[in-house]
Amino acid sequence: MPDMPETKATRTERPVAMTIAGSDSGGGAGIQADLLTFDAYGVHGTSAVTCLTAQNPESVSKVIPASAEFVREQMLQVTRYFNVPVVKTGMLYSEEIIGTVASFLEDHPAIQAVVDPVMVATSGALLLQDSAIESLKARLLSRAELITPNLDEAGVLAGKRPGDILAMIETGRRLQGDFGCAVLMKGGHLEGEEVLDVLVDGSNEPAVFKYRRLPELNTHGSGCIFSAAIAAALARGDTMSAAVADARAFLHHCMLAPKALAGNRFIDPSAARKVRTSSLSDLASRQSPTDSQGRPLSVDSD
Repeated sequence: MPDMPETKATRTERPVAMTIAGSDSGGGAGIQADLLTFDAYGVHGTSAVTCLTAQNPESVSKVIPASAEFVREQMLQVTRYFNVPVVKTGMLYSEEIIGTVASFLEDHPAIQAVVDPVMVATSGALLLQDSAIESLKARLLSRAELITPNLDEAGVLAGKRPGDILAMIETGRRLQGDFGCAVLMKGGHLEGEEVLDVLVDGSNEPAVFKYRRLPELNTHGSGCIFSAAIAAALARGDTMSAAVADARAFLHHCMLAPKALAGNRFIDPSAARKVRTSSLSDLASRQSPTDSQGRPLSVDSD
């Protein structure tokens, strides 16, 4: 990074984050959603594009991966100039790209990594080659500060898909033990009027976040926006638990103020741009898990 005289402007400059992910030609997910989310947080967004995709919210018709060498050069070129404290990963697609990202993080141990282990699009399209799953588990997840699997991805990583809140907590603890990082279990695929997400971060009790399901909303890009918001909050200096709580509240706010496109309602990261992110945490709650009647569930700490 070029030497610059310290001024009031440089002392108060924007934090920076980097997304390492695929491009969504429909604009609702991938690096497009990540960069909008970073901007809403007041974080300067940089990127390393792993794949070009031809897609819209209903389907992915073609994927063209970047070479691992080019992905590495993008990451290096960004960090040669910018101070990047946090990266988030999304669609990595191949064993070669995963290995390159893992090596980059090993060479930059001060960078925190939020890893969204993207495997399959909502439309069913394959976003991670089968041959890359073992590389993801062996090389990358152990380098993460946080991983954010949905229930299907957690099932691939743990060997069994969790089917309720207690199983989510149990699986989160197992993955934390396997990979040595915090685990955010995303429960949007569970049935019910509430969406439950669980953060297992090594504290005595897991954090359970509850929000009313919005069935009329197209949730394309929700996982990208959630993990990008966590990365942005970490980049501005939040603790992990505070970052996750704030990001979950941010996502919910964006869901409550959707944008209308092509006859559907989509999540809008720009909706929260004018909202003070410090106030968003008021929408989030850290609480012990309860059953459908609101009664506390017994959580085995072993």
